Amino acid sequence: MTQTAQLGNALQGEADAKLARIVADFPILARPTSRGKRLVYLDSAATSQKPRAVIQTLVDYYEQYNANIHRGVYEIAARATAEFEDARLKVARFIHADSSEVIWVRNTTEAINLVAYSWGSTNLKAGDAILLTELEHHSDLVPWQLLTARTGAELRFIPVDDRGMHVLDDLDRLLDGVKLVGIAHVSNALGTIAPLDTVIARAHAAGALVLVDGAQGAPHLPLDVEALDADFYTFSAHKMLGPTGIGVLYGKHRLLDAMPPFDSGGDMIRKVDYAKATFNDLPWKFEAGTSNIADAIAFGAAIDYLTGVGMDWVREHERALTAYALERLRELEPRGMAVYGPRDPELVSGVISFNFADIHAHDLASVLDTEGVCIRGGHHCAMPLMEKMGWQATARASFYVYNTQADVDALVDGLEKAAGIFKLGSAASARVS
Repeated sequence: MTQTAQLGNALQGEADAKLARIVADFPILARPTSRGKRLVYLDSAATSQKPRAVIQTLVDYYEQYNANIHRGVYEIAARATAEFEDARLKVARFIHADSSEVIWVRNTTEAINLVAYSWGSTNLKAGDAILLTELEHHSDLVPWQLLTARTGAELRFIPVDDRGMHVLDDLDRLLDGVKLVGIAHVSNALGTIAPLDTVIARAHAAGALVLVDGAQGAPHLPLDVEALDADFYTFSAHKMLGPTGIGVLYGKHRLLDAMPPFDSGGDMIRKVDYAKATFNDLPWKFEAGTSNIADAIAFGAAIDYLTGVGMDWVREHERALTAYALERLRELEPRGMAVYGPRDPELVSGVISFNFADIHAHDLASVLDTEGVCIRGGHHCAMPLMEKMGWQATARASFYVYNTQADVDALVDGLEKAAGIFKLGSAASARVS
């Protein structure tokens, strides 16, 4: 064996060992399903699994220092406040922002609604426009529909082609009169990675702000909001190894400072009398009431975990896994497999959507469940996209740090079982509706 081959084998061995250690960190993956099958979790685009470190952080908070924050001076209250604000600092470092620009919210949906109500209601009027893309999740569509209905502004869309790629040929015309562009960093339905560099630069040149829905971007791609120059960036903890019920709105300081509060009450005020109130500094101006303390702290633990793994490693691992999955699924094309979205692993992140002959996506997901394989079947909160493409639904497999080639093989084996159940012949045609 050559020295180069030996080095290659050693590096591969190190990579395999690292992946094995990661898989072992997730206790749910060690439990069999009720049918005695190995759990193969391929629905991380919906929510990710949690490593022991995150779970233990929640236990530690409730067992050791459960107290409210920003008020009490006693020992456990001071510790709770310190851990809560330290988690904010971890998020700020992770995305390369200032901690005053990191607002705790419940999830990506609430973050987008906050901007739509606070910034949008103040800055949008009849004659203005909001520009979205045809790939948007309902959470980055419905708030803007409601806002434009209230203000009389126009809603426009960047089109996508039949592979789910953004078509930017007419972007300058679409940007005329636009006050804000809303765009998903990564499509939850197809995995398409948006050309953010191009869109943000041209939006700013046209005088528009840009809000990036990062629900599928922040968990999977290295992120630097300062370099990206997004005006707002939103994401949820539960899709990036953290708990549910906590998320982040990043906004440029000058924009957040000028925006009125979204909610009002305790903790977001500086002074109150019977006639009026003055508001707290950033970021607390947008954090009324008792915060989701435990889950924010646990999100900090998830950030620690991802930082330890390395986001460059996360991206490379998912790129390789997507390439392998696309190769395996091609074996089923003669039996009716249709894969949607970009086929180049460089252009997608962790998501593959498909249909298999005439098997409805929900039926396919049910058959795979009998084999312990978890995928999502449906419209993925992207009903306008499904209608545009002529798909009633799609099956979606989504990957994360704890997935392996063996998981992809289990998916393909489950699809073979489905082919047998539904008696697909080799000449079966792919379902496209």
